[in-house]
Amino acid sequence: MSTIVDPLVMDLVEWLSPHPRPYDEVIEAWRTSCPRLTVWEDAIDRGLIVHAHGEDRTRLVAATEAGRRFLQENGRLPRA
Repeated sequence: MSTIVDPLVMDLVEWLSPHPRPYDEVIEAWRTSCPRLTVWEDAIDRGLIVHAHGEDRTRLVAATEAGRRFLQENGRLPRA
């Protein structure tokens, strides 16, 4: 992965790690018009984040266990 994109992917996963967030909020905060910054797509493709439906059918985005491990391996989360 690009050394430019990796820190941004970590930022996204770290932002999502405390709790899932509404899809619309995530897209608003992480939208980019730059085709070279594929933060969202890279995080999804690498299995670091996932989007699903909440109990009330709200679309949510959350960090996965792989995402939390990625943060731990890079010093962004304390080891459990």
